[in-house]
Order: sequence, then structure tokens, then C-alpha cells
Amino acid sequence: MTIDPSSIPNFGGQPQPQAAGPAGPVVPDQDLVKQLLEQMELKYVVDDEGDLAAPWEDFRTYFMFRGEAEQQVFSVRTFYDRPHPVEKRAEILETIDDWNRRTLWPKVYTHQHEEEGAEPSLRLIGEAQMLIGTGVSLEHFVSSTVSWVRASIEFDKWLAERFGLATGEEKPADEA
Repeated sequence: MTIDPSSIPNFGGQPQPQAAGPAGPVVPDQDLVKQLLEQMELKYVVDDEGDLAAPWEDFRTYFMFRGEAEQQVFSVRTFYDRPHPVEKRAEILETIDDWNRRTLWPKVYTHQHEEEGAEPSLRLIGEAQMLIGTGVSLEHFVSSTVSWVRASIEFDKWLAERFGLATGEEKPADEA
């Protein structure tokens, strides 16, 4: 199965002509996501657990498949690496609640991060999910995935502006 390049928002590159994808529903898999990331000109790696990840300077976005058969879920989960002081939890929660009220995705939540020999910190995680077990339209899958990636980037920028923090480039980490 191939992705119709016209269904991918143009980020400035010239799309390569390809055959159109299937007309009916598809059950997306990791190879389809790899193809989409390549067409978006995003670098990716496969981690030790077999999940795809696109690394940026200040965060990593994972593309994961969980569950089985009709209950299979595709999840795009972004782990923001910037640590926040635990004592600022109330301010962080108020800020991400504002984001979660205003936007559809990613829905963001906190995680208390603890490393040996270091003070605990809060890290943020953004997530969007789609039930795919019975199949989805290829166009819906592509547009949703692209939107989720863009929204993950936008959240990082938005948060940095809200807190006056420095951000990395919008490019993946290995291109920055």
C-alpha cells in the first residue's frame, strides 16, 4: 500500500509521483508510518522495543501500535525532554489545562521524572490516539498523523512562549 502524496500537507518539498493508495479502509502498520515519515522528510529511529520515534532537539515523538485485532490502537506520543521543577506543578497543570481546553491534540499530561542522584522533575507527555483495528480511511490516517506531529511541535513552541523558555529548531535533532 502506498500513500497518495497529494494527501500529505506540503512542507516545502516537492512530492514524488506515486500510485494512489487503496480505495477502501486500511489497517495501518509500522511500514506505512515509516513511508509517511519519509515522505514528510522526517528522520526516525526504531527503539529497543520496536517503536518508531522521530527525535527533535527538545522532544521525541513515538508512533506506537498497541492492542490486538479489532481493539488495535495507533498512538502518537510525544515526550518533552525539558524538565520542570516539581514545586511548580500547580502552575504547569494550570498551563497544560489551558492547552487541553483550547486544542484537540495532543492532550498533555505530567509525569514525575526521577533519575538517580538528581532531584525529581516534571516532564510533559502529549498523546493522540486512533482506533484502527477495523480499518480506517488512508486519507484520514495520513491527515491525522500529520496533524498530530505538527500539533506536537506547536505545543512545544506554545509552552516555551508561555514560560519564556528557549526552544530548539523545528527540525529533527539529527538535522539541527
